[in-house]
Amino acid sequence: MPLTDENRVLVKLGLDQINLNPRPGIRALIEGSGLKLGQVNTGQVVFVLAPRINAVGRLGAASRAVELLTCTEAAKAQELARVLEEENLNRRKIDEETFSQAQQLVEKYLDLENDAAIVLHEETWHAGVIGIVASRLVEKYYRPTVMMTTVDGVIKGSARSVAGFDIYQALKRVEDKLIAFGGHKYAAGLAVEVDRLDEFREAFHAVVKELLTEDLRTPELHIDTKIELKEITPKLIRILKQFAPFGPQNMRPVFLSKEVELVGSPRIVGKDHLRFKVRQDAIVLDTIGFNLGRFLPHLAHGRKDLEMVYSVEESEWNGETFPQLKVKDLKYTKQENRQLADVKD
Repeated sequence: MPLTDENRVLVKLGLDQINLNPRPGIRALIEGSGLKLGQVNTGQVVFVLAPRINAVGRLGAASRAVELLTCTEAAKAQELARVLEEENLNRRKIDEETFSQAQQLVEKYLDLENDAAIVLHEETWHAGVIGIVASRLVEKYYRPTVMMTTVDGVIKGSARSVAGFDIYQALKRVEDKLIAFGGHKYAAGLAVEVDRLDEFREAFHAVVKELLTEDLRTPELHIDTKIELKEITPKLIRILKQFAPFGPQNMRPVFLSKEVELVGSPRIVGKDHLRFKVRQDAIVLDTIGFNLGRFLPHLAHGRKDLEMVYSVEESEWNGETFPQLKVKDLKYTKQENRQLADVKD
């Protein structure tokens, strides 16, 4: 949902309630996930709290999440929060295993130069994670993706799309190959007879190839404005906070800085996240690029022509808060050198 108008007001009031006086279940969930009460934002709701609530429904009975959210006793809430934490860890394990298997299938069977879509099926995949994995495949390969498994003798799947491409309409074009389907422009569910899988895959590939125009095949990175690192001041951060809560149609501002220099030794942290420092006119700032580990071998010391696209956030360490740049893309300006933005997996 767009975070504009009354939606933004409702989310703002909800976040205030969560941070100031949460229900016992929400408090237990926040504390169990390692977040700090009073500092919960929309990103943490989306990427930390919501996955824990969703996990119990994906892997078992969703009623456990309802019980947590309606719980009035602190001790019981903490017990239920531990269950959600365990289920989320289990979900992440299944997610990683499925994603790894899906990548292997893509690399083995798909022609990444010519195939406009990804359609994968494995009868043992867990139905609760195929939608998540489909989204991750879209992020990695930037193609409309369908992930499918077999449930009670019927192939069921989740479809995810790239920006601007209506995957619901694509499925409608091949609905004669399907038992059922439903959803919206960017996400859908579907069911196929086992003996019609290949027929569906071939028809879907053909429709996507027809409808996916060249401009939709390339990811678009929107940049709000160009700034210098010295402009990232406490005042700017205070102003940016006034735009929150951030979300669809009210995204965090994205900036471009040029003639930036790498400082120190960049490294990989977590699961393929790139962490490094940059300098411009004696201003040194910390940066992190989630899932940007592929850039590590191409970062060069001694060059001052690095261009960086990022959003500005805050990080806390040892009780101190400081600005942190969340990098979205990198490249070197000089054309005689290979641009980082051209580096592929």
